[in-house]
Amino acid sequence: MEQKNDKVYKLALTGLMAALSYVVFTFLQIKIQLPGGDATSIHLGNAGCVLGALLLGGFYGGLGGAIGMAIGDLLDPVYVVYVPKTLLLKLCIGLITGFIAHRLGKITESNDRGHVLFWTILAAAGGLLFNVVADPLVGYYYKLLILGKPAAEVSLAWNLASTSINAVISTVASVAVYMALRPALKKSGLFFRMPPILRRRPLHQG
Repeated sequence: MEQKNDKVYKLALTGLMAALSYVVFTFLQIKIQLPGGDATSIHLGNAGCVLGALLLGGFYGGLGGAIGMAIGDLLDPVYVVYVPKTLLLKLCIGLITGFIAHRLGKITESNDRGHVLFWTILAAAGGLLFNVVADPLVGYYYKLLILGKPAAEVSLAWNLASTSINAVISTVASVAVYMALRPALKKSGLFFRMPPILRRRPLHQG
């Protein structure tokens, strides 16, 4: 019953993180038009992926962020062609962040604020550093090979710059929000001690 309740709660929060990612990506972005009708933007959408992974674990958190940002792409005529790329890369941000935070840092098990803060920063930075490298490169080949855009080389430099800026502001935002939410969630009984997939199974069940 407990695992079932955890799953329902996590699915509900995954939907909430998807909505959050959509809103901050769509309405809190600075779009930069590029040659060839392409565009890049400064935004906080990736913070939703990271925050979700910190709160819910890599898969659910990344999935929520990926869905939210993919919906944002889907509703934008400039970004609509990038929906598959967005789904893949944003899910990966969540998976990497979740792996570092929960598998390596075990932040949901620790009550040491310094330990939690260190691994939270490391996890957020790790997930977003992956995106700094992967997003411009995958985007370049995606445009060049699949979409056939001649402006792919010009877009690469701009995308690298904007993705780097996004990584810094998303790291700061996601870490700050997580550290602020954590005590309140623990006090209200809504904090996951550990994502269910990572819990140790008891040796004997009576």
